[in-house]
Amino acid sequence: MFKDVKAVAFDIDGTLYAQWKLYVRMPFFFLRHLYFYSHYGILRKRLRQTEPVEDFYTWQAELLAKQMHVSKEKAASLIDSICYKGLSRYFKKIKPYPDVTETVRAFKNAGLKIAILSDFPPSQKGDIWGIRDMCDVCLGSEECGMLKPSAHSFQMLAQKLNLKPEEVLYVGNSLSYDVKGAGGAGMKTAYLLKGFKKLFNKKVKEADISFKNYRQLCQIVLQ
Repeated sequence: MFKDVKAVAFDIDGTLYAQWKLYVRMPFFFLRHLYFYSHYGILRKRLRQTEPVEDFYTWQAELLAKQMHVSKEKAASLIDSICYKGLSRYFKKIKPYPDVTETVRAFKNAGLKIAILSDFPPSQKGDIWGIRDMCDVCLGSEECGMLKPSAHSFQMLAQKLNLKPEEVLYVGNSLSYDVKGAGGAGMKTAYLLKGFKKLFNKKVKEADISFKNYRQLCQIVLQ
């Protein structure tokens, strides 16, 4: 087993599926809500730099309300209907990367705990291509009060797994959010290569594991 790892945790967006598959399905949806997204994108960047809060959803709605000059209730409703529930239907036709489910099942069968930590509610993706039922912990960072790359959410994930952070391998597709955040919390990290790095299987120094497909990740972890 890879360096005494006892659990493997995954990001979802861009890690378990290719995000372009979502983007090509929602151009008209995005254009219809362009004003909202122009404000929401700015807000999310701000929220990544704040301290953890007890009620993230209320705090997020309050900040967006000030930014858009609407009531807090209206802001909360927009976030829920556009970002959370509004995108759910697009995931029903999106398939994960090859060998994702098989790799997670192989980890589970090897005795590893399985977890999800995503910046958006995991429930947005339904059963997460069959992975949710295999999870020991399925968590949204918003529930923890702080978005990635804060170490706070990753530390809470380790606590819920009843493991030390160094016993958890976190798998993600973002060096700045996933690798930096999980590594800062003391976890081991696996980075899904993209572009030329993937083409030439070029490892990145920031992550403990660099992999180009899930079959390769499975071999590295279970070797």
